[in-house]
Amino acid sequence: ITASWYSQESCRREGTSGIMANGEKLNDNNYTAASWDYRFGTILEVTNLDNGKVVRVKVCDRGPSKKLYRSGRVLDLSVAAFKAVSALSRGVIHISVKEVSHGL
Repeated sequence: ITASWYSQESCRREGTSGIMANGEKLNDNNYTAASWDYRFGTILEVTNLDNGKVVRVKVCDRGPSKKLYRSGRVLDLSVAAFKAVSALSRGVIHISVKEVSHGL
């Protein structure tokens, strides 16, 4: 499975407002993620399988796009979260995901 990153700027380019599905504004500096599989507020531990780096994120949005999701991309990470485990230039990374706590 894989993850990519998204930002306020990428949302503007795609014509969206940058407001996440939970109603909050996307903040590139927060450790958040978009997921179809977990409830809002769920804390996930995401491990980059290429280098072993781990980050904890809070699910606050829905995504990735359904087409990408069907091909195995299960998370979109905020800029800060992605940078904690990889260089942004990688774009997409292979990950494992562990649920740490349930959302609301």
